[in-house]
Amino acid sequence: MKSEEVDVSGTEFDVVIVGAGFAGMQMLYRVRELGLRARVFEAGGDVGGTWYWNRYPGARCDVESVEYSYQFSPELQQEWEWTERYATQPEILRYANHVADRFDLRRHIQFDTRVSALVYDETSDRWTVRAATGGEVLARFVIMASGCLSSANLPGFAGMETFAGEVYHTGRWPHEGVDLSGKRVGVVGTGSSGVQAVPVIAEQAGALYVFQRTAAYTLPAGNHPLDPGEQAAIKADYVGFRAQMSLRQSAGNWRVPPNPASIFDATPSEREAEFEARWARGGPGVLGAYADIMVDQEANGFAAEFVRGKIREIVKDPEVAALLSPDQIIGCKRICLDTGYYEAFNRPHVHLVDVATAPIERLTPRGIRTAVDEYELDVIVFATGFDAMTGALLSVDIRGRGGLSLREKWLSGPRTYLGLGVPGFPNLFTVTGPGSPSVLTNMMVSIHHHVNWIGDCLKYLQDHRIASIEASADAEVAWVEHVNEVADKTLYPSCNSWYLGANIPGKTRVFMPLLGFPAYVQRCATVAANGYEGFDLAGDRRSDAGGN
Repeated sequence: MKSEEVDVSGTEFDVVIVGAGFAGMQMLYRVRELGLRARVFEAGGDVGGTWYWNRYPGARCDVESVEYSYQFSPELQQEWEWTERYATQPEILRYANHVADRFDLRRHIQFDTRVSALVYDETSDRWTVRAATGGEVLARFVIMASGCLSSANLPGFAGMETFAGEVYHTGRWPHEGVDLSGKRVGVVGTGSSGVQAVPVIAEQAGALYVFQRTAAYTLPAGNHPLDPGEQAAIKADYVGFRAQMSLRQSAGNWRVPPNPASIFDATPSEREAEFEARWARGGPGVLGAYADIMVDQEANGFAAEFVRGKIREIVKDPEVAALLSPDQIIGCKRICLDTGYYEAFNRPHVHLVDVATAPIERLTPRGIRTAVDEYELDVIVFATGFDAMTGALLSVDIRGRGGLSLREKWLSGPRTYLGLGVPGFPNLFTVTGPGSPSVLTNMMVSIHHHVNWIGDCLKYLQDHRIASIEASADAEVAWVEHVNEVADKTLYPSCNSWYLGANIPGKTRVFMPLLGFPAYVQRCATVAANGYEGFDLAGDRRSDAGGN
């Protein structure tokens, strides 16, 4: 059930939240607890965010379901029963709808409303929030909960408008589904979405052509129905389970904990056995087999070669196996989890097209033309990902002090303090923004941390009658340097990944997330304990009333 259509134009709110995905819903719950008057604006037709839009075949989470869930309500944790180790998109969306219903969130959410502009007024310390469909409201605080992976990246190939068949993007899949039975389908892109979609589409299509520019490392998910006993054991001490996960760098991956040992202290047979055990258990555990895999190139090479060996074992055609075998650092791009991806290429009607050596030149009325051939297709599926971390933020015309545009400020790459605030933009918070661990963690844990931090901050401002909070320029400079220093000690920045924005033509390449969840949590706690050091607090209204 959607929210009632209510015209709120001209209304003033304490807080406006942009986005009704998992971050926006929890943020709404939190500010409502504080007694603040809030409104959420959501571009989609209902709650769910990523899981509302991404309905492509095979879509599922790559974080285990017992971890990818809310922890703000003990009752919610106990009552919801997950059915699979890795939940499918429909199950996650059912969960999101359950949360919205259980906590009566929809009456504070305006759906089908895309925020087009935010303008800050320095005199009143208020934001004007404008919708693309017209109308505007005022807000003291704006919280951007628009998601790290929500701005779909549709490539700009020549001839896009000439193709006579159907065109879809995995991030904007039709809600009614798509019948691909017996059709000639082209999938462009082999990141996480493509890796999940290919095996399912292969079961339906008459012919499937997978256009690959860069081979991806993908590990078996090892998905299975969730053991009720296992789920009950976790629920028996969910608080302890959550606390334990928050101490890990990725804030998750409970089933296969990281190994603190060096790979160079293991014999070849021990190394192989460790990799094999983690491969068999499924999930991303291969990357955590040894502590130095993501900081030492030689150590990384052992893990990469193990996965390449598995590809050669699975894929029957040696030439296809070679094309599917990546040569970059394993883990510098987001690792993919799959169910039957490599096996799909053993099907006679599934064809791998190497567009690294023969790039796509254009779409034609009949299909896709590369430098060496034309492929006749009925359907083209773009699994080309997202303008990660900044795309959704910069899709809104955000203007702070003196009309400063966030787009202009970030021309040389995103710069924040703690991934939460930006100098020049008072009373504006970003949930899991650039410069925070976000996409390198279980997002639900990072969301939980940011929502609570922002909520505590709002309460502090209320209690101390402070009108505005703004990240300082010095704090921003120091934080950006810190994020870069941490990344440069690892292999993460070593390849062209969406962590750097390399998938978006013209986007400045900057490593956007921060590595290491526990240290980040401690830093944020210290900032808050020290009166929000690094932030400028202004307009203490207690002085206006003689301290009363």
